[in-house]
Parts: sequence; structure tokens; C-alpha cells
Amino acid sequence: MDRPGEILAALEDWGVPYQMVEHAPAMGMDDLPPIVEKLGPPFFRNLFLCNRQKTEFYLLLIVGDKPFRTAEVSKKLGVSRLSFGDADTLLDMLGVTPGGVNPLSLLFDPEHKIHLVIDADILEWKRACMHPGVNTKSIAMSMDDFKTIVLPKLGHEPVILSLTGIAE
Repeated sequence: MDRPGEILAALEDWGVPYQMVEHAPAMGMDDLPPIVEKLGPPFFRNLFLCNRQKTEFYLLLIVGDKPFRTAEVSKKLGVSRLSFGDADTLLDMLGVTPGGVNPLSLLFDPEHKIHLVIDADILEWKRACMHPGVNTKSIAMSMDDFKTIVLPKLGHEPVILSLTGIAE
């Protein structure tokens, strides 16, 4: 299973230009500044979430340095008790590990079992960086291409939330 290869092939098939760098494993947001220095645009965080019953799953894209407040996201989605999905479920559903999950991973969710949720502030960016299914590669692409080509091709209609990151 070559998830990064499949993701990059899909971008090429769709005519989406991107820049890519390979690097040491990025284990968290603290590892990203050298990559941003090479590629330019910022990264957003990708959080795999689920409801208490583990029957509904969400991929939340949130501004990298914005605090994630479970209560805020739960309330705005109308879902009680959101929590982080586990690594085994993520691997079963998308074939990626937590460090490699990103919206491009939704290519491997043809049944749309995972709801895509995007922090509205991200959609204002000109460009963004993300990992293509593995945390040892990063790509940068325009947000216009992401919004007008990638999202429609993935077929996951995003829920856009205005997140503050402020505790209520």
C-alpha cells in the first residue's frame, strides 16, 4: 500500500501543481518550521475525531497555532462529546497513521464515512502545506486548487466552521 504514491498520482491526474520536499519524520507542529522555510506556506493541523459511540468520524483541519477546544467544535457541529479517534481506526479507515493523515487521505474514503470539517480561517490562505499520506514528505499547493479541484474530486463536502480557539 503506497498511500503517498497514490495521493501524488491523483494530484497529477487532476492537474494540481504542487511542490514537494522530503525530510526527517515530522512528529508534530514543532518539527514543521524548517519545512515551511523550504516550501513557504503554513501547515494546518489535521485532527481525526469521533463521537462517543465511535459511529461518526471527522477530519478537522484547523489553523496550526489555534487552540483546539473540543467543546467549541462539538457545539458548532451539534455533536456531543467529541474525542480523538484512535490510530487503529484511522489505519483501518484510511490506511494512514496519525502523522500522515490529511485531507488528501480522504481519497481512500470512497464511502464518505469521514466528515471533513475545515476551520474557515484556512480557506483565506493563498497556499498551504500538508503531508501526502506520510510524515516524511510535505507538499505545498494553492488553496484555490485545493478548493476548486481537490475538494470536488474527493467528493467530501466540507463543513466550514468559524473557530475561535477560545474556551467558553
